[in-house]
Amino acid sequence: MKGKFITFEGIDGSGKSTQLRLIEHHLTNAGHDVVTTCEPGGTPLGRHLRSAFLETTETVSPLAELLLFAADRAQHVEHLIRPSLAARKVVISDRYADATAAYQGAGRGFDADTIAEVIGLATGGLKPDLTLFFDITVATALERMNTRQSSGATANRMDSETAEFYQRVREAYLDIAKHEPERVCVIDAEGSIEDIYSKVVTVLSERMN
Repeated sequence: MKGKFITFEGIDGSGKSTQLRLIEHHLTNAGHDVVTTCEPGGTPLGRHLRSAFLETTETVSPLAELLLFAADRAQHVEHLIRPSLAARKVVISDRYADATAAYQGAGRGFDADTIAEVIGLATGGLKPDLTLFFDITVATALERMNTRQSSGATANRMDSETAEFYQRVREAYLDIAKHEPERVCVIDAEGSIEDIYSKVVTVLSERMN
């Protein structure tokens, strides 16, 4: 089997990272050679960029944010994703280019042409074989993020965004799914971890061949 590239997307608090860990075990147990990664932070350079961006207390220019994520992605694609796919591995990434379209495009207000150009430069045209968008309401997302912070989890810059910001991001993701149904599958992520996991396994069983 040739390598497969699967991305997990969703607004903060959607539970995608939990599902990624579960699916990693599922696919590994099924005999696949699996590489799990994330954006930002999928490479050593990317981890430095992630730390600098998410932990800084200074005001970050929207353009700087856009270009920082693009730099992270260019390194990620060249040094991890493409080599892993060439080795016929299944690569699962927690966020990829759709996050830029949603967060920096709809969220920050960059126009579609600029976003497309930056994504094209960073990815070299590499698109996922399958994208799972874990969809929850903004109200649910904010509730989960508040619970997470109350339990002692470390907050980052993105946790302070407004409900309006996350609504724009969610709508952008849904618009991407509407226009690319052959690639993007929307997963209702409002239920239990077990119910969501079952949905994801079903989708993968249909799409992994």
